[in-house]
Amino acid sequence: MANNRFSSSDAQIKKGILETCVLFMISEKPTYGYDVMKTIKQYFPEVNESTIYAILRRLYTDNCADITLSNDSGGPQRKYYHITDKGILSLENNVVSWKRINDVLTQMGLHEYKQKNLLDRRCDFAKL
Repeated sequence: MANNRFSSSDAQIKKGILETCVLFMISEKPTYGYDVMKTIKQYFPEVNESTIYAILRRLYTDNCADITLSNDSGGPQRKYYHITDKGILSLENNVVSWKRINDVLTQMGLHEYKQKNLLDRRCDFAKL
């Protein structure tokens, strides 16, 4: 069974992935911050709630997201995040970057990566 968790050494990669995921979510429809956090936690269970909210705040501060306040829940006002034009450009740039990375890894043959094969090769090198 594959382990979908990221190690702590993958912090910068994960940061870019999380930001891209959040931008994508809020590009689909205005989304309540708690709903963003719940969805992200389904795919990245090791991510703290505070990390998601920090990304949302940063996207807002960087003008990549905007906030609409709504009382539709019958309780206190909720902040709904939606993407801005700058956010759309950022999302598009992130997707292009990830596609380039994937293309390079595919060209290098990493899509055929099998841990056993690498371990077998390491054993063969030890025999030399």
